[in-house]
Amino acid sequence: MTHPESHRDTHPDDSFTLYDLRVDVIATDRPMVCNHREGDYFELSGENLRFPDGQTFPLYSLAGLLPILPAKQRETHPADWMTTDTDIACVDPHCGGRFRITRTARRTFRHGDVTVVPMPSTPPHP
Repeated sequence: MTHPESHRDTHPDDSFTLYDLRVDVIATDRPMVCNHREGDYFELSGENLRFPDGQTFPLYSLAGLLPILPAKQRETHPADWMTTDTDIACVDPHCGGRFRITRTARRTFRHGDVTVVPMPSTPPHP
């Protein structure tokens, strides 16, 4: 009989690592027109975004960054541009702001702690 909490059972290969990220607003020689300032930042740990108390961050800039962040959290090949390129332009073409994404730490997660979908009994073939 399977218990409701059985998805939390450990499996020999059920752990994976993700990088924590820090995203800093950096200035360029062009003026920033969006509601972010040099020195603003936020952090990403697992699936959680954390902003400093009292700091806001523009929705459209955040929306432009969101597709990139999960890829930056994962281990990538040293030659992959996702590993080497750290600065992302603001989505507003008139804004001179850039966002520097820095990998700050690695965290280990367990499959059963982040999903109820069971691990396959055999690994998928590439």
